[in-house]
Amino acid sequence: MNLEKFKGIIPAFYACYDDAGEVSEIRTKDLCNYLYEKGVKGLYVGGSSGECIYQNLEERKATLKYVAEAVKGKLTLIAHVGAPSTRESVALAKYAEELGYDALSAIPPIYFKLPDSSVIKYWTEIMESTKLPFIIYNIPQTTGYNLSLPAFKKLIENKKVIGVKNSSMPVMDIERFKAAAGEDFIVFNGPDEQYVSGRVIGADSGIGGTYAAMPELLLKAEEFVSSGNFEQAKNIQRDINDIIIALCSLNGHMYSTIKELLKLRGVNVGSVRGPLEPVTGEDLNKVEEIKNMIDQAILKYGR
Repeated sequence: MNLEKFKGIIPAFYACYDDAGEVSEIRTKDLCNYLYEKGVKGLYVGGSSGECIYQNLEERKATLKYVAEAVKGKLTLIAHVGAPSTRESVALAKYAEELGYDALSAIPPIYFKLPDSSVIKYWTEIMESTKLPFIIYNIPQTTGYNLSLPAFKKLIENKKVIGVKNSSMPVMDIERFKAAAGEDFIVFNGPDEQYVSGRVIGADSGIGGTYAAMPELLLKAEEFVSSGNFEQAKNIQRDINDIIIALCSLNGHMYSTIKELLKLRGVNVGSVRGPLEPVTGEDLNKVEEIKNMIDQAILKYGR
């Protein structure tokens, strides 16, 4: 399989709501078109950034549909189908296949602490439900499940597994997964704070929750890494990290801050869904300061 379409900057897509808090077709498509025009490689739809655990099955299907209608054939589309039950995950997987998505992905099951055997069975049942390739999603800091190397090696025996989105913080995990799987396999860097170091140690690509807030900077970071300009890559990662720290410093959830920021950048995708908290009060004024940080960094490094 040609894996080149999975290599590049792939923003994790945000949930787009209308003013009443319902999934919005217009705003979903507006964000799709905005990111397409910025030059990203693809979209990771329905994951953490998409507030998947706070949406019902029909809402998640609606987002998958609207994204496909907007940019299928223009961008690589990865559908995150992780859900509380295997039945729901399989339903989402089959629907994504009908819509023409390029690949599936899923977090491990959450809430109950399950052994490797249960997690492997869950992922395998999703894989076997469609003909689409599958990308493992390892994010232990939110799911409580840390993908072990033995479990990873067992999973990649299935030829449908073409990659892993690794969001664990140890950069070494990226190197170990890449070493175990080989070149004909995509390792996606997950933590945006370590995009450059992840790429240098073995990641082939990146999927991140802050990419859509500043796609220009992540695209430039990729340009620096791929061209071997590691001094500038180091510099831009430092600036990206300053912005991420600022995004996490306000009284609302980071995704709320990002959505307010996007409004200032000309894209209204609504707010967040409870229990995530919106940015309010004086902190709304600080979003302008974060926008200025991004604008200055874009000018510093060029588009």
